[in-house]
Amino acid sequence: MTDWTSPFSLNQAERDLIESKLSVKRQLAQARERELFDVLREGLSEEESWALKYLFAYMPVNDLADYDGALFLSHVRSTLAIRRLVPWGDRVPDSLFLHYVLPYRVNTENIEDHRGILFNELAYRTKSLTMEEAILETNYWCHEKAAYIGSDLRTMSPLTMIKSARGRCGEESTLAVAALRSIGIPARQIYTPRWAHCDDNHAWVEAWADGKWHFLGACEPEARLNQGWFGPPARRAMLLNTRILADDYPGPEDIIAANGWFTEINLLENYAPTRIVALTVKDGAGHPVPGAVVRFELYNMAEFYPIATLLADERGEISFKTGYGDLLVRAAWDNLWGEVKLAAGGDIIRELVLDRTEQPGGTLDLDMVPPPEGEGEPAKPLPGEQGSRHAHRVEEGTRLRTAYESTFASKPEAEELAVSLGLPAERVWSILSLSRGNFREIASFLRERTAEYGPWPLRLLESLREKDWIDARQETLNDHLIGSLAVRGEWPDEEFIPYILCPRVLHEMIVPYRQFFQAAFTEQEREAFRSNASALAHWLNDRYGEWEDLPNLKGKGNPVGTFRLRRGDRDSLDILFVAVCRSLGIPARLHPQELKPQYKAGGEWRDAMPDAKSPQPSSGGDGSIRLLRDPEAAENAPEPSYAENFTIARLEKNGFYKTLIYPPKFGDVYGKLFEAEPGSYRITTGVRLRDGTVLARFSHFAVREGENTDVELTYRKAALELPVLGVMDRARPLAGLDGSPLTMGDLITGDDAIVAWIEPEREPTKHLLRELGELAVSAAYTGAAILLLIGDAESTLSFNPAQYPQLQSEVTFARDCWQASLPPSANREAGFPHLFVLDSQDRIRYAASGYKIGMGKEAIQALAAVRQTTPSSPAKGSES
Repeated sequence: MTDWTSPFSLNQAERDLIESKLSVKRQLAQARERELFDVLREGLSEEESWALKYLFAYMPVNDLADYDGALFLSHVRSTLAIRRLVPWGDRVPDSLFLHYVLPYRVNTENIEDHRGILFNELAYRTKSLTMEEAILETNYWCHEKAAYIGSDLRTMSPLTMIKSARGRCGEESTLAVAALRSIGIPARQIYTPRWAHCDDNHAWVEAWADGKWHFLGACEPEARLNQGWFGPPARRAMLLNTRILADDYPGPEDIIAANGWFTEINLLENYAPTRIVALTVKDGAGHPVPGAVVRFELYNMAEFYPIATLLADERGEISFKTGYGDLLVRAAWDNLWGEVKLAAGGDIIRELVLDRTEQPGGTLDLDMVPPPEGEGEPAKPLPGEQGSRHAHRVEEGTRLRTAYESTFASKPEAEELAVSLGLPAERVWSILSLSRGNFREIASFLRERTAEYGPWPLRLLESLREKDWIDARQETLNDHLIGSLAVRGEWPDEEFIPYILCPRVLHEMIVPYRQFFQAAFTEQEREAFRSNASALAHWLNDRYGEWEDLPNLKGKGNPVGTFRLRRGDRDSLDILFVAVCRSLGIPARLHPQELKPQYKAGGEWRDAMPDAKSPQPSSGGDGSIRLLRDPEAAENAPEPSYAENFTIARLEKNGFYKTLIYPPKFGDVYGKLFEAEPGSYRITTGVRLRDGTVLARFSHFAVREGENTDVELTYRKAALELPVLGVMDRARPLAGLDGSPLTMGDLITGDDAIVAWIEPEREPTKHLLRELGELAVSAAYTGAAILLLIGDAESTLSFNPAQYPQLQSEVTFARDCWQASLPPSANREAGFPHLFVLDSQDRIRYAASGYKIGMGKEAIQALAAVRQTTPSSPAKGSES
């Protein structure tokens, strides 16, 4: 019988499970027993004790390594106190509280003691509201603090996000979830690992209010719950998931996987039509293969990305709930593998046979069809007063955020600092401008260290990534500057700066570690490692254990924490090796394409340890690949762009392909040699059609030791359809951003044009503006006018085109007086932006609406094709 007085309504079996998990974690973290678990011996209430035990029981290994128990105790006490203070605290069921309020972690962010800080920001604003109203109000607050910008994969903490005032969707939703939990409202981050109909991914938030979960776009407030621009794209998703740090999750949602330390749940059916894919994995003799690893792979960014990785049960069976789009399913076990395409329509495939040990030769073409666009209705307009109030709140939030951003470093201030220190002004301004709200910390570091170390403080900063400038602390920068310069003269700058001076290794939080590692070894050990870094790799390998728990935290452990715990995931252990090498003056890195730890000796890069997943041990790159242009390519064949329309992957021993890492959109590839280990490879190319379907192609080949392999980069041919979708009226009245009256014809002076209705504060429009900036060269070549229109309801007083200096001169912004009368070819339900390509007769030949990565490039391609098929008009007139 359950003891109703038990903290968090935990029954005896649940308490026993927590104690059992806690025992494992204490054994795992025995090297940090006191730092972590001494807080359990303090005078804790029973509720505090069980809350701490619960957090420790399911805590990822990186958190055991990187943080102390005092942080978690403070978090627990703040959270329990908040539950007693908020008006809905006693209405949140204990299970929801444990899984969606108590957790300190949302994503892969650095952990800080922020709960009380966020509560103090929001408590007064929400204390008299209902739960639903408090969720909406919290999102208005988030909008005041941050807006969207694309960035790298390291996730900023909520407090750093506020300091920066901008971040990617994963960081916006991390902030929003943390904010909601800080006022006792259950919240979770929802991810689509990859979209099916276009490239990239997205994250948003679900929050619980009085018995129901609701969705919202983080930092993009609406006046109602369950609204957001991502609603229509979500209906085309193949998986929407979240992870919970528990393996006994009692919720009603569909469970994808539970590995003992976390549970992954599938929320797709709340947004899109779903189907169950059921397969039996068998070997060549027809026997089931229990424990086979099965990946459900989706084409995205020119690779087949595993949106879910599952294990076959004892009968070799597996099932997966997904959407009505195509997937490639690949399974492997004991050096055998097999794969099959699962189409949303057509024959039902019930078996996957593992009967291959080597990849096939030649090419293989696949059509990958995404789920169809679902039917839906545009959001109903808000009543007049409510709509005005919402527009005012959004505008006020933007004004507050912009006012905060105006306190960041100015160019004259940066130039004054640079002159006083004798540093190049543009280089100093480049860093200070991008360090956002952390500019004082960066400026202070330069001011205090330049006199003694000359240009090296600046060069250290330039070795980092943009996001590092936003959260780097002086003590960290001092440690890496002072701890590395002693060996500067031993290596040329092109090796010293990126491979010794630079503290950044992968996606970990940068902490001071030079002096720590320099003191961690005897002088005899340091000298032995400097003379032979492979000895260090073996020393670490003999003493440090590998532990994998939370997949998205791989490679996020800081090296000091990993060293102290003596445990870590494989990627964090590799980061540790590189960090120790650099601290001892040994050039080290993760291989740029393979991410294997390497050190430099004898003028060449050497692997620290053989990679068990590689087909054979690497000797530093024994072969090469040269990509050649397809001699039979059509005139409109895509220009290569890595991770956009092609990737290269190597077949590993585990039966799965590993995509090599090159800079995104890297396109200067023809005729160049690419270092490659011996092994089996495939190139994936893809041409995405307007409906989201991808014409994919695998090209298989082998790389042999000491040999170059020439491979033609081939794309499938796709006809570009340019139907007439309507006619644009050049007499349409508009207004300049200053309010001056204009017509569309005043702004479109050439034969053809791109016209788009945009919503500057929303992420889909920001993607389009970024794409147009990246395509500046191509767009300038077309010479076409690009007209971007903002309706009154979508505009903000703070919008300034100068925020987008990368846009070409052909781009003009204006306000639309008739924003309610979009061309019929606009998909209103899909939302902004609405983009159209006009030919020389003002006919609409291309239209796209809503969130679609690649829309800008498609428009430029359509414009070029229109010019080939449509004669110039000798005179312009108005048509309707």
